[in-house]
Amino acid sequence: MDVIDARGLMCPLPVLRLGKALRAVAPGTRVTLWADDPVAVLDIPHFCAEAGHTLLSQSDEGPHQIYVIERH
Repeated sequence: MDVIDARGLMCPLPVLRLGKALRAVAPGTRVTLWADDPVAVLDIPHFCAEAGHTLLSQSDEGPHQIYVIERH
């Protein structure tokens, strides 16, 4: 599973990094994103819904969030 560390990056960079990573992997691959941008809690689920990817989980780990996305 690929891990993208987008901590310290502000909108739209976490979504852009996620999109780039998902384009580089095969369908069915899971990617984990770490982000601390407060807007990411809205942006990441919206991006997944619009792009057709599955947001498998979203959780808070102290000062950052962890998202697990499956590419479709």
